[in-house]
Amino acid sequence: MNKKAPIYRTCIVTREKILKKDMFRVVRTKSGIYFDINQDMEGRGVYIKKDLSTILLAQKRHSLSKGLSKEVDDSIYLELIQALSRERK
Repeated sequence: MNKKAPIYRTCIVTREKILKKDMFRVVRTKSGIYFDINQDMEGRGVYIKKDLSTILLAQKRHSLSKGLSKEVDDSIYLELIQALSRERK
């Protein structure tokens, strides 16, 4: 009876508390900004809900750039959308 408690994180766009496994993580390191597929990279990370409309809204509002205090390239948003489509298959 030693179950781990579920881990929740807050979405940078919607401010909802969601299970970590249902979110993507983007991280800022000394060498740049990356989509953290395995959610284990060191650095400042922000979480975003695995939802197309949320990702597009984040891009429009520049939510990742604000959360990471550094300009986020559009290629990161493209990676998030591609990862979302791969998961849905």
